[in-house]
Amino acid sequence: MARFYLTTAIDYVNSPPHLGTAYEKITADVIARFRRAAGYETRLLMGNDEHSLNVRRKAEAEGLSPLDYCGKMEEVFRQVWAKLDISFDDFIRTTEQRHHLGVRRLLEAIRASGDLYEGTYEGWYCVSCEAFKQEKDLVEGACPLHRARPDWIRERNHFFRLSAYRDRLLALYREHPEFIEPETRRNELTNVLEAGLMDLSVSRPGSGWGIPLPFDEASVVYVWFDALTNYLSATGYGADEPGWDERWPADLHIVGKDITRFHAVIWPAMLMAGGVPIPKQVFGHGFVNFGGERMSKSLGTTVNPLEAADHFGADPLRLYLVREIHYGQDGDFSWDRFEARYDADLANSLGNLVSRITSMAKRYRGGRLAPSARSRLAGIAGDAARRYHEAMMSLRLHEGAEAAFAIVGAVNEFLTERAPWRVAKDPDAGAEVNEILYEAAEATRVAAVLLQPIMPGSATRILGRLGGAPDEVRLKRDDAFRPDRPLVTRVGAPLWPRLGARRARPSPA
Repeated sequence: MARFYLTTAIDYVNSPPHLGTAYEKITADVIARFRRAAGYETRLLMGNDEHSLNVRRKAEAEGLSPLDYCGKMEEVFRQVWAKLDISFDDFIRTTEQRHHLGVRRLLEAIRASGDLYEGTYEGWYCVSCEAFKQEKDLVEGACPLHRARPDWIRERNHFFRLSAYRDRLLALYREHPEFIEPETRRNELTNVLEAGLMDLSVSRPGSGWGIPLPFDEASVVYVWFDALTNYLSATGYGADEPGWDERWPADLHIVGKDITRFHAVIWPAMLMAGGVPIPKQVFGHGFVNFGGERMSKSLGTTVNPLEAADHFGADPLRLYLVREIHYGQDGDFSWDRFEARYDADLANSLGNLVSRITSMAKRYRGGRLAPSARSRLAGIAGDAARRYHEAMMSLRLHEGAEAAFAIVGAVNEFLTERAPWRVAKDPDAGAEVNEILYEAAEATRVAAVLLQPIMPGSATRILGRLGGAPDEVRLKRDDAFRPDRPLVTRVGAPLWPRLGARRARPSPA
């Protein structure tokens, strides 16, 4: 069985996740669920980044030790991911022993290559980014992401000879353009490389919170070098865990566009220096904006994903984010647009379709539909399944959702045209009514199978109502439409009641 290892960025725990953070995890989960259903042995890694100065300050403000604070926040993050139905296979914390071992081993390997040296850094440092900034990176003297003036620092540190890897990275981009997607990110980073690279500090003066350098216990590992290594240390690298090299390299790193440079420039250079294979692809997704502003904890422009999920349900939120935002581009979250999508896509379209089919199947056929050889919708469903598979394999998640809903639209049109409620008035037309309802039910079942990675709970309920097995999620190109078995349908309460009086909206965080 083919393997597929994908990761998301690990999260700072100085505050709970917001909807922009949740977007990354939801889309990664959609990809992971699709790969599992398509037959891949899939591993989705997520986790928390705990060795930051922001985290230490937050812990001190709450009167907790950094480790106790991080333990508390792990539960907060896990509760959010559970509410949003995120199916990660591993969750790593940078305070774990397995991670410390991986960081120390990679550092020693880079040191052995001759690409570490001691020197002095003097310049700007943004605490919110946990990153060093050049003057040209600032906008009116402030960090463009956090709109705060960075600190001027002067430190004696250990440096990684990043500048030596410029040409190798340019060759990587040229020979393997798929390494960075979408293309806009690759073009941006190509320009960065062509302008030249500065060497990278891999240490900070010891603060009692971080991983000590194995060859300088008075210093701790710089937080970005620490954080990036989580993808590798989670495989067992550094912990003498057998088979780590079978789990590595990662097939896909999913990260926000603002940290693509760390993952597609610094990270592969670190691995090259350490003699470790580089990941196959880095995908830099766009931002989720709210009211035209980027969602940001520090800027106070966030939406609480738990409130949105509690109000509308996790699956409607997942569908909205996947279908509304072209993956790789920026998107905007709007309560008006979310409500319109909920009513149009779910209450009025898919939910109403399932209710119509199951209600008519019960009324006219006792809930039992016999296989039908005639199938006008089979070609439509098969074509949609092929387009879906190609889109999902290429990370065009929004196109995958559109392909599934193309089936829903076709079935609704089919029922309107064939009008089984009128045909049923003829007592001798039972076979024709069965044929119409079977075809509609089978095509809608296919749509539910395709939507399972995006809306896992809802798809399972739809499959149960249309006579499909709840675990029947097979996303192969050639088995979409299967009009060769009877379907036993059942009716139920509306899957997505129209919003009506429930339109009162949560407030931004």
